[in-house]
Amino acid sequence: MLLQLSAEFDLQSDVVPWLLAQGPAAALDTFEKSAANPYIVNVERNGKIIYTWKGSGRNTCIGLYDPLNKQNEHLYTFEKDLHIISCSINNEKTLLAVSFLQSTKEERVNQLLQPVSKCLTLVIEIHPVNNVRVLKAVDTCIRVQFLYPVANRNPFPESHLLLISEDKYIEQFHIHVVTEDHHKVVIQNSGQLPRDRVADDLIWAQWDMTEQRLFYIVPKESRNILKCVQFYPDENFNLILEAPLDISLRDTGLKFVNFGYDYSQDQEMEPRSLNLQVFTSKTGSFCLCCSQAPDIPMEVTYSVSFLHKGYSKTFTVALQRTDYPQVKEVAFLNLDYYVAVYLPGHFLHLLNTQHPDLMCYNLFLTGEDARINVLHKSSIQSPFKSAVWDCCSGRMFTVRINECSLMKFLCNSKLDSDRLAALHCALLHVRNTTDLEMQIIQWISENLSTCYTFDPLQEFIIASLYWTMCPETSKLDKLLPYTSLLYWNGIIPGITCITDIISLPELKVHNCKGFWEKLTLNLECVKYAEPHLHYNNNVLRREWYKLLSDEKAEERRTTTYLRNIFENAKKVLSNLAAWNLEERLVPLFQEEDYQQRLLIGLMVAQLKDHLMRHLQYVGKMKIDQIVLDYVSKLLDLICRIMEAVWRKYSLQSCVLCLDERGSVAEFSAFHIMSRILEAANGMCMPLPPGFHTLHTGLGVRCLPLHTLLHYIDNGVLQLTETCAIKLLKDLDNTEKNEKLKFSIFTRLPEAIGHKVSQLWNHPVNSNFIARNSVKLLLDKLRNRQHNRPVVDRLSVHVEFLPLNYLVDMLAEVEDQGLNPFEEEDNVNAKFVEETALKHTMMLLGL
Repeated sequence: MLLQLSAEFDLQSDVVPWLLAQGPAAALDTFEKSAANPYIVNVERNGKIIYTWKGSGRNTCIGLYDPLNKQNEHLYTFEKDLHIISCSINNEKTLLAVSFLQSTKEERVNQLLQPVSKCLTLVIEIHPVNNVRVLKAVDTCIRVQFLYPVANRNPFPESHLLLISEDKYIEQFHIHVVTEDHHKVVIQNSGQLPRDRVADDLIWAQWDMTEQRLFYIVPKESRNILKCVQFYPDENFNLILEAPLDISLRDTGLKFVNFGYDYSQDQEMEPRSLNLQVFTSKTGSFCLCCSQAPDIPMEVTYSVSFLHKGYSKTFTVALQRTDYPQVKEVAFLNLDYYVAVYLPGHFLHLLNTQHPDLMCYNLFLTGEDARINVLHKSSIQSPFKSAVWDCCSGRMFTVRINECSLMKFLCNSKLDSDRLAALHCALLHVRNTTDLEMQIIQWISENLSTCYTFDPLQEFIIASLYWTMCPETSKLDKLLPYTSLLYWNGIIPGITCITDIISLPELKVHNCKGFWEKLTLNLECVKYAEPHLHYNNNVLRREWYKLLSDEKAEERRTTTYLRNIFENAKKVLSNLAAWNLEERLVPLFQEEDYQQRLLIGLMVAQLKDHLMRHLQYVGKMKIDQIVLDYVSKLLDLICRIMEAVWRKYSLQSCVLCLDERGSVAEFSAFHIMSRILEAANGMCMPLPPGFHTLHTGLGVRCLPLHTLLHYIDNGVLQLTETCAIKLLKDLDNTEKNEKLKFSIFTRLPEAIGHKVSQLWNHPVNSNFIARNSVKLLLDKLRNRQHNRPVVDRLSVHVEFLPLNYLVDMLAEVEDQGLNPFEEEDNVNAKFVEETALKHTMMLLGL
């Protein structure tokens, strides 16, 4: 069970015991499982729950439950049997708005000669109970809803009440109250209450209680229009958004969403022809979820329009189970970063609202994984984020993704699409616990070779950085990469998807804050091709390769340019060291790795340039810190992966000795480090200092010589100065070790080889030094024209003309100051001559 429900309210346990303890007037008339039982009629913005029940003598009573102090309160009693269809209380608990049917169907048949309005809408003074004001007496049903201030404030002298009529209009009443006799609150205006017309000709309406917004749809000639009205504490309201819809809506009467619950109406209804809901999130996501009555009995079709992205996705699911009772419709739940589509007994579909472009970010579950405990019926509402209201049972729940079940699903999944979706979902929740991160790393280390369409290490590093950094600054989520995948060609079994381009919403009011500011930003990103805004490492890779090739060709850039790059790297490594004051388990050498420091500094410079172009409103110091933290956290993530691997295999924290063979555990660690290197190279990401030395050291311990050299030649292992020196110190000069040393030395980069070779006192190494010396001198000499005088500088002249000629030539080159080794290594023509003779004698066996 991926979704976990936590009970917040239950009529049977939180209300019924209190009712039974009340006096005769309030006590339940009968306690049967029927419509006479208590049921919830509305949930207000402050979380308070309004419910109704039948008291003694079939009186109709209204009560209020406060979830903060877990107390019930009797609000009002009608001394007759009424069918309440809507109810709301203002923020100050001084006014109660009620809409009810005045008689049953049978009674209306008997009252044909006495015309009586079907529905009566009242506003009642309840502090204390006093006057009753009739707002509407009509033959169509009315819904009522008081507006609430978004922020806490002192009691306001005026309350604002929305009336939503089935005659397809919405009005706002302004009710001014005054205090009499120091405690009695009454309505001031004795005449008709002032009102505003909010909307006309609508066919669907939804109330957003959290943000005090009204969404509604009006039909036009060519297409339907979704509109949004934002209400403000100062009694003003604005039409703030319009969005043309490509959804065909059959006009079968006005549909209400989040305007309370009518128990008897739900019991009488057939499966609704239209199920439509709007979900928004703090990230600026704006989704319209829609499902209609299926044309094929064992098939369900629903669509989600990602209005903040400019496209919609229509999903068709073939139902597998025939033994499960027929349900009315799918339920849509708002989980903030996800929209859940739930069909009890069949499936649970989680759609990522922030990155809906790739299907592999959606979790589609069936069977036991899709089951949600205690939710078995279709009368489910999601009145606000992460909340579920089971209307039939009268229970309220908070809903969240169960991290343990998510990890279990990740570990048991066989499809890459399921693994990728579960991995990203888990990384979204890593911020809540570090234990979850360790579980993810454990899973990655065990499944590196089982994921065929994506690299789990790349996804882990990039997505972790994304979710860590993006909450710090707005718009970062549009500029930082969130995946290593550019596209996804896979399919999800059991579900088909069609993507359509839709029109973008039009904002009518600008310079808004909060959600509307984020939505505006999302729409701008869509207009300006959002994928191109994300940081890309292609430019970084080209620049890095160019600097490395310039280094080999001895064509370095300007000193200032390189100095700035290495200064960036220095700041990152200092920042990384400041985060990790405790000694790490992994024996990483703090060494000077030119290539990695160059890459670290370049990444800082280029990421900084990228953010500066798009975050003009953010100061330079803030951007510098963001970039510094991003690259530092990247290196820290790799270190944490290696720490987890060392703990998993119980490896020692001491520095590895290269004269011993590696264990099975070390070979496993070597394999994971190889995959980390592969992932880093694929995304052009830097590695922490000492990574290559430790990786190569494990390779020397774990691999046979021919495999080791193959890995070095193909770039899997990269030789460092620290590793070469350690190899020289740890290994003696046995024949096997000499072969290993010589094989390594011949593959060392020239700059490192020149330094390290001076530390090995061995004839083979002396021969290597002499050959390099001759090669360099002759390369220098090749481009110079000169006349060579005969100069004899040798104390002993050997009767071997080729050697004599070579030594004389080298001596002359030394005189011209061309010897690159002369000052620091005392390598001269005499040394070359002696080394050549010794080597010849060895070959001849003399």
